[in-house]
Amino acid sequence: MASDKNGDVSRLFDVYDEEAGKAMRGSFIINPEGRLLAKEVNYGDVGRNVDELMRKFKAYLYLSRHPVKACPSKWKDEGDATLEPGAKLVGNVYKTDGSLVQ
Repeated sequence: MASDKNGDVSRLFDVYDEEAGKAMRGSFIINPEGRLLAKEVNYGDVGRNVDELMRKFKAYLYLSRHPVKACPSKWKDEGDATLEPGAKLVGNVYKTDGSLVQ
């Protein structure tokens, strides 16, 4: 989290509301190569969930070491079930019967 009194960084990340004169609440995950991996913007006075942000951060870290995997929405940490991207996943990501989960 950071303060941006002049709105320069907020404008750079396209989360500055010019009409209101303030930044919206934005969270970003950027890898060491500078690639944007995740962006979440909350309008108004809705707070961010640090647990979900850390879950996503850990998932992207895991995927940087296991690029042929995918982390489902319930994935929380290394050792949790992952998915193998492919045609079998289309329309079936929600399934947890073991046929798609690794």
